[in-house]
Order: sequence, then C-alpha cells, then structure tokens
Amino acid sequence: MAAHISGAGLKRQVVFWLIALAFFVLFLMVFSDILLPFIAGMALAYFLDPVADRLERWGLSRMMATVVILVAFVILFALSLMIIIPLLATQAAEFLQKLPGYVTQLQELVANFNPNLLPTWISSQMGTIKQSFSTILAEGAGFLGTVFKQVWNSGMALVNIVSLFVITPVVAFYLLLDWDRMIAKVDSWVPRDHVANVRQIATEMDAAIAGFVRGQGSICIILGLFYGIGLSFAGLNFGLLIGLFAGLISFIPYVGSLVGLVLAVGVAIVQFWPEYWMVVLVAVIFFAGQFVEGNILQPKLVGSRVGLHPVWLMFALVAFGALFGFVGLMIAVPAAAAVGVLARFGIKRYLDSDLYYGASKPVLLEESLPNDE
Repeated sequence: MAAHISGAGLKRQVVFWLIALAFFVLFLMVFSDILLPFIAGMALAYFLDPVADRLERWGLSRMMATVVILVAFVILFALSLMIIIPLLATQAAEFLQKLPGYVTQLQELVANFNPNLLPTWISSQMGTIKQSFSTILAEGAGFLGTVFKQVWNSGMALVNIVSLFVITPVVAFYLLLDWDRMIAKVDSWVPRDHVANVRQIATEMDAAIAGFVRGQGSICIILGLFYGIGLSFAGLNFGLLIGLFAGLISFIPYVGSLVGLVLAVGVAIVQFWPEYWMVVLVAVIFFAGQFVEGNILQPKLVGSRVGLHPVWLMFALVAFGALFGFVGLMIAVPAAAAVGVLARFGIKRYLDSDLYYGASKPVLLEESLPNDE
C-alpha cells in the first residue's frame, strides 16, 4: 500500500513538473519579443552577484554594494557607447563595403600562385585546389557578409531599444539587491521529501552555469581585448573589429578563434603581401591567445566545472536561437548546462536502479552480513 501511494505521489509530481515546464516554454514563446531587457537584467545580476558578496565581506551593506556595482557598470557602459561602439560601427561598415574586394584579391593571389614551390604530388592537383578554394572563398565570404549584417542589424536594433537601457539596469538592481532572499524563498518552495536532491542538483547547475557565464564570459572579454589590441598594434586593417568579434564568439569552442584567425590572416594577406612575415605575425597573435587561454585562463577561470560538450553547446545555441530568437541565444547556455546536470543525475539514478541491474542487482556487503543477534 505504501509503495502504491509512493508511486502515485511520484506520478503526480512528474505530471505537475511537466505541466510547469510546458507553461514555461509557452511563456517564453509568447513573450519572447519583450523578454530581452528582463533576461539581460537577470544575466547581469547573476554575473555580478559574487562581486556584491565580496563587497559585503569588505563591510558594505547589500544596498550600498549594489549601488556601487550598478553605478560603475553604467559608467563603463556609457563610455563604451561614446568611444568604442562608434569606432566599431565605422570599422564594420567599412569592412562590409571592402569585403568583396578582399575576396577578389585573395582569389587573384591564389590563381597566380606558383605551384613549383610545392611538392610534386601537391602541384599536380593545384588546378583543382585553386578552383575549390575560390569556390569556398566566395561562398564563405557571402556567408560571412550575411552574418556580419545580421549581427550589425541586431546590434543597431538593440541600441535603438530604449527599454533595454532603462529596464535592464532597474531589473539588475532589484535582483542583485534581493538575490540571497530570492534563493532562500525558492528553496522554501521545494518539496521537503526531495529537498536534498534538489539542492544537490541546483548546486551542480550553479557551478556549471557560473563556470560558463562568469568564467567563459571573462575569458571572452580578455581574449577580445587581447586580439583587438594586438591586431591594432600590428597595423591590421579592422584589427579592433576582428579581434573583439573573435574574442566575443570564443564561448563557442574552437569556432571563435578559428573564425578570427581566418578573417585576420585573409585581411593580412591582402594588406601586407608579399611581406609574409606580417601575415605570420598576425597568426602568431592568435596562437598566443590560444596558448594563454588553454594554459592560464581556462584552468583559472573555468576549470572543469562546466561539463558542456562543444557539440551539445552548438546544438543548444542553434536550437534555442531558432525557437526564441535573440532571447533564445541568451538562455541557451544556462539551459544547456541545466539539462546536462539533469541528464547526468538521471543517468546516475538509472545506473543505481533495478532498471539497469534487473534481477542481478548486487547486494551491499553490510546487507549480506548475518545479524549479530
């Protein structure tokens, strides 16, 4: 009878949470057009919560810590709007204008390349290689131009949305101020029979999400500045734009550095050739960034807390972006991390259950020992 009640209760909870999940997805789909400033405010508050905790340990009240953080953020954001964004806008517009010419010059360089400099087995296939490279270059340039235009148009739309600048700081302020109380309130809503498991899952989710959002986010900013400043000092056209773009998309493993390397080397070949050592210098900047990321930044800022496979991450970005647009891109990584934690928890429970062992489930040693009595 007890087992029947337990099974019925479990079934009731599963149905309840499936309905809640369905309502949550429906909510995202219906209100996706207006959720951006609220999601951005939540992400900002989550990102800055450790800073507020640190200021509290230094003696500030939660209110004062929140005010200090938000004022500093607004000042930095305003300075970036006045200095960095106009420069990037100019470089982006000029880059899109010159992209077809760069592609044409690269195709001409490939067509005029002397195959005698290569081994015989490669030079014999040089005609096919040149044709394939020209086709790939043209298609890649078209795709890249489309991506840049979409990112640029999206960026301009964001700049023109007054609510993003008005609502986001307000949402971030109140969430950051009440963060600890909100966590305690949500914890009080958890069914008491499952509170230990829920807290364990929530802790693992927080570690995974924080490792990516805070750790990988910091890495993206550092790499963007490193690439942008390095390429600018090397004299590369659009160096700041390419470097920041490569750094900011580095949250997709391998894609950000690879895209940035191809863009930078392609522009360097057109700009500096035949001064090949300048092309090598541009490539060295990206390899140095990868070395710093892999050996210093990743172990220090992220470590092994994330646990997101690159393929799963890319699938989540594409899927959530297709379903919910720009808002979907913002929630894709936290959602992917949460689903990953839930999947690992479910697999662990499955491996410890009768569904896995069947009738041959091993008996614990202490259960098999005879009773002393």
